[in-house]
Parts: sequence; structure tokens; C-alpha cells
Amino acid sequence: MNFIIDFILKIDVHLGEIISSYGILTYFILFLIVFVETGVVFVPFLPGDSLLFAAGAFSALGSLNPWLVFGLLSVAAILGDTLNYWIGHFFGQKIIANPKIPLNQEHIDKTNQFFEKHGGKTIFLARFVPIVRTFAPFVAGIGKMDYKKFVSYNLFGGVVWVGLFTFAGYFFGNVPFVKHNFSLVIIVIILISILPMLTHFLKSY
Repeated sequence: MNFIIDFILKIDVHLGEIISSYGILTYFILFLIVFVETGVVFVPFLPGDSLLFAAGAFSALGSLNPWLVFGLLSVAAILGDTLNYWIGHFFGQKIIANPKIPLNQEHIDKTNQFFEKHGGKTIFLARFVPIVRTFAPFVAGIGKMDYKKFVSYNLFGGVVWVGLFTFAGYFFGNVPFVKHNFSLVIIVIILISILPMLTHFLKSY
């Protein structure tokens, strides 16, 4: 867990090391991280928002191709949610009922609350909320959400999420203040991302 926190807060340093060490394979590594975060319900703690922002910042420096990053990671996000939907559809209840599988019931409950409030739009809105974005397609699959409706929200949400954070990093990631306070900016991004969930939690009391 400490490694994940360090990786997220120092994502610019770690991504720079990955680019230096792996070159063109960096695209595959980025694809895999985004795909796993959105597609595997057991690992909701990967650095989605911050990774996209950092990838955009490195794209502005010429280390990565911004359009290739945008295209590949949009596909990764869409395929990830699709996989997660079908995992929930076919195996959801068995996974939740299995005590050996480390799923946090509280995360499931919060995602259900999101669905109750926002309906199908949850698939789009959840893209911008860490942890909830991993559980939303899984819960949608469990609830047998109409697949055509799911696909439309999934496609739109994946492209907007990846585009927003990647190009925010591209245009603002190398501004001197941001560059010299990258960890602080990442914390702000995380706080803004969890704000909808926090607001909903506070309103319930």
C-alpha cells in the first residue's frame, strides 16, 4: 500500500523512470495500468487520474505522443469497463459471497448509492471518482444494466475522462509552479476527484 501511495504522489518521477527504462514499451505499461484499474474489481487503487495527467505532461515535452496516449488509453479505459461489466454480470454475486475474495463491501454500497442517485449516468460520472470508477461497471453488471445503455455511457465516459486529464497535463503539467509542486497538484487532483463522493457522504448525515 505504501508503494502505491508513493507511486501516485511521485508519479512524475516514476513515469520518467519508466520512459527512460522502457522507451516505446511505456505505451503498453500505461495501457495495462489503466485497463487493470478500470477492468479488475480487485485493484481499485491504481493511479488513474494522476497517471493520465503525468502522461500528458511528458507528452508536452516530446517524451510521448499525445494523440497515441489519448487513443490507446481511451481504448484501455473502455475495454476495462467492459470487462468489469461482464465479470459482474456472470460472476458478481459469487464474488461478493466468497469470503476469500478481498472485496470491500463498503465500496460496493457506496457505488450502489451512486447508482440510486444518478442511474445509468453513474457509468459516466464514476469515471471521475477514484475507487467508484472501478466498482461502477462491476455493479452495473450485477444489476444486469441494459448493455446498450452501458456501452454508450462507457464510450463517452472513457474518452472524456482520458481526454480531460491527459490534455490538462499536456497544457498545464509543465507550468513552472505545477512542475515544481507536482505532488501537491496530484493531491489536489485526488481531492477534487473524491469531492462528489465526499459531498454525497456528508449529505447523508
